[in-house]
Amino acid sequence: MDSKQTEISTLGEFGLIERLTKDFPINNKTTKLGVGDDAAILDYSELKSLVTTDLLLEGVHFDLRYVPLKHLGYKAAIVNFSDVYAMNGIPQQITVSLGISSRFTLEHIEEFYSGVKLACEIYGVDLVGGDTSASMTGLIISITCIGAAKEENIVLRSGAKESDLICVSGDLGAAYMGLQLLERENRVAADQTDFQPQFAGKEYILERQLKPEARRDIVEMLHANGIKPTSMIDVSDGLSSELLHICKSSNVGCRVYEEKIPIDYQTAIMAEEMNMNLYTAAMNGGEDYELLFTVPLTMHDQVKKIKGVSVIGYITKPELGAALVSNDGKEFELQAQGWNAFKP
Repeated sequence: MDSKQTEISTLGEFGLIERLTKDFPINNKTTKLGVGDDAAILDYSELKSLVTTDLLLEGVHFDLRYVPLKHLGYKAAIVNFSDVYAMNGIPQQITVSLGISSRFTLEHIEEFYSGVKLACEIYGVDLVGGDTSASMTGLIISITCIGAAKEENIVLRSGAKESDLICVSGDLGAAYMGLQLLERENRVAADQTDFQPQFAGKEYILERQLKPEARRDIVEMLHANGIKPTSMIDVSDGLSSELLHICKSSNVGCRVYEEKIPIDYQTAIMAEEMNMNLYTAAMNGGEDYELLFTVPLTMHDQVKKIKGVSVIGYITKPELGAALVSNDGKEFELQAQGWNAFKP
């Protein structure tokens, strides 16, 4: 970043928006008009629109002492894309609104937007609007994502049926352990003047926290293999919480096996190093943005062929409740212990 910093007040609101959005190209035919008028124009013809919004607050959802602004911009976009993929749709447009405190310069906000732009380029999404305002409480980020899908392809949380298989993409707990590592090193840094963080060998869990990816590839592979999940949700608040969402929406129970939960080696090493229960991190950590979905039992062989997908359990009758089956065969009732924005 250039050492010369520009006060945002020298541009004004409309000058700032023009500066930040002028280099965003249009990628989708559904975008008829993007940034530059009173409203964007979108045309979906026979497709259904999917709309999701996410609000991120400095000091609640992110800490700029160890989160680079470019990574923050990328992640803020990705978490919205993930919600659309979880509906079996394709994200196509986003709006980005910011509340900006006086400590941020133009260059800071441009760095944030460079992350948003990178996410849009990789996932083929158009920036079509947004807003900016002054903030008295740090940085506030609100992103709305508009996606599309054919009505017959849309997957809800409410379609899981008894005997369906429970599947999850990727691995779990890495983002949470990456956050624990960042917070630990930040605490140590506060007491030292010449501090070098100990990140060697832990790059994967750091990336999972700072630069997560939405699982477009899984949605594409499911489609290519003729598999439409009966229910689906992304793992943002923790596996336990997401399983309970599906069970409640579908009026079913579930059994998930501890030994089947996919966990990366770096996640396991970090949990041991910090004396934390590995499966607690995997079940309740959150921010993995993997896809949790159910498929009929008859699709077992098909879904097992998809790289990066693990079958971790099955759906039961509602009266059996939702439980984790430990390695020694004991059952533990699932509790929603993941992220809760209103928990003190």
